[in-house]
Amino acid sequence: MPDTATATAVRAPALELRGIRAGYGRLTVLHDVDLLVPAGKVVALLGPNGAGKTTTLSVASGRLAASGGHLHVGGQHVNGASAAALARAGVCRIPEGRGIFPTLTVSENLKLVSFLGRRADGVADQAYERFPKLRERRGQLAGTLSGGEQQMLAMARALGTDPGLLLLDEISMGLAPKVVADLYEVVGQLAATGISVLVVEQFVHTALAIADYAALMVQGRIVRMGEPADVQDALQATYLGGSAR
Repeated sequence: MPDTATATAVRAPALELRGIRAGYGRLTVLHDVDLLVPAGKVVALLGPNGAGKTTTLSVASGRLAASGGHLHVGGQHVNGASAAALARAGVCRIPEGRGIFPTLTVSENLKLVSFLGRRADGVADQAYERFPKLRERRGQLAGTLSGGEQQMLAMARALGTDPGLLLLDEISMGLAPKVVADLYEVVGQLAATGISVLVVEQFVHTALAIADYAALMVQGRIVRMGEPADVQDALQATYLGGSAR
């Protein structure tokens, strides 16, 4: 009978930030940030505006170089790696504002994913299965879609890269609560397939409903991290003593 050490495969964290410092010019935004996203788990990164959440995602995706500390993806040290290199390693970010190409059709937006080696028809089939509305809009210019449909397209493009780690930045921005709930239902389904997710979200309860862990960031520092129930008191205190949305 095999022993526990050989019978149990231990997966490295999907993402680990150790003592990360980063900023813009002389402005330091992140101060010795420690953050862990375990493999196959969802972590909600929460905090008030200006706390440094989007900057954290920029570092994690390779779009902003850290000035100090260590960045690991899948157990590999990746300090200084470009955004393109991290994308090839399975890191995919959906930025605030969606990042689609508005003057291209839905179908053309999906075809662009094939530059990473995926078959264009396979990417489209996956997208239309996950988001049936996109099939109906496949010949429509992406810029003429509703806000919710544009976010669906952004997520479909991200999934077409076959990511191991998905970074979501305010996917609810400008959307009706029902649309937000539908999108987060998809995020929960993705997490159930083993994709690791780090999500920044203004709708705190929506994010916590699918999160395995939550981290609270204030003024560029992680001040609390744990299971959602463990951070509720700190969240309420941070959001001016009221209940977070």
